[in-house]
Amino acid sequence: MRLMSLTPELVALCHREEADPGPDGSWTQLNDEDFQTLAARLSDEADAGPLWVFAYGSLIWKPAFESVERQRATAFGWHRSFCLDIARWRGSAAQPGLMMALERGGRCDGVIYRLPEGEKPLQIERLLRREIDDHESVGSVRWLPVRTAQGSLRALGFWVGMTGRGTSLNQPLERVAQVLARACGHVGSGAEYLYNTVHHLEEFGIRDRNLWRLQELVANEIRSIHVHALDVGLLSGP
Repeated sequence: MRLMSLTPELVALCHREEADPGPDGSWTQLNDEDFQTLAARLSDEADAGPLWVFAYGSLIWKPAFESVERQRATAFGWHRSFCLDIARWRGSAAQPGLMMALERGGRCDGVIYRLPEGEKPLQIERLLRREIDDHESVGSVRWLPVRTAQGSLRALGFWVGMTGRGTSLNQPLERVAQVLARACGHVGSGAEYLYNTVHHLEEFGIRDRNLWRLQELVANEIRSIHVHALDVGLLSGP
């Protein structure tokens, strides 16, 4: 594995305790019936055979579901992008953050997970409840054609092709780095999210050029913010 500029020690400097503000009341929350209806529709649209899920970010290192097989896969026509504006989870109202989604264009190398045999609607519903919680996000859940070493198949993807309110598309990496180096919410920091994603992609032998450059920029940004700690020898760079 390549040596990352963004180290656990630098990531630790970004952590702070933040209270969970709860759901944003300006979004329309999904209820039980909504989840069940959406899960049934996606199940009807699914291919025959097992259920596959496409992971490109946190689902790689924190899947929160049981799987029986995993392998590398590529989604063409999409790329990773820190384009979701957040004021919760890994951001706050005082210091909003950014989360990853798939934005149109390019290619995305990721990992697909095969779920155990079971009732597809129930399996999909559990995934939906982990990934989304409002009506405005429903359109970001879709079946993605992906290519594997064994051939092509379709996998369920989350946060795919979001546009409009709540998104900041096509941001320069320098701007994203400024946000990730400062944002933190009740589940952790933006720097931690980036570190875990790049680190686990490296374990799979997946080299995302933009994310690799981004982790270097975030590392430099953290050093500039915490320059005093560095000057007094409390932390040494890589």
